[in-house]
Amino acid sequence: MPTIVKSPSVIKAAGNKPKIIEEFIGRVNSRDNNVSVARMRSPAGWLEPGQTPEFMEYTIVLEGTVRVKSKKELVDVKSGQAIVVQKGEWVQYSTPESDGAEYISVCIPAFSPSIVHRDEEE
Repeated sequence: MPTIVKSPSVIKAAGNKPKIIEEFIGRVNSRDNNVSVARMRSPAGWLEPGQTPEFMEYTIVLEGTVRVKSKKELVDVKSGQAIVVQKGEWVQYSTPESDGAEYISVCIPAFSPSIVHRDEEE
């Protein structure tokens, strides 16, 4: 039987500026450990610590630009584009442009602070 998700849970975000994370499906909102689906809204100049997650992350940018830094490259993912980050790959996300960004993030298995393995903040 289909299950409607009536509203998301707002999750506290890591980073240097306030970012809104609305989890529709995942460990917090729907008690699903297999996948998480969240809408992110990041302000201009937002930067989070690097991470080496134990999950695949699929990101679809709806508005603005999300900058994705890996050990090998720096990529700007623009509105209408998507990026896939492999589990176990070090990555750092930011929204450097003046309009910030809105994007959808899908993590398999579901995001959890215990499996994201963020770098220590200085």
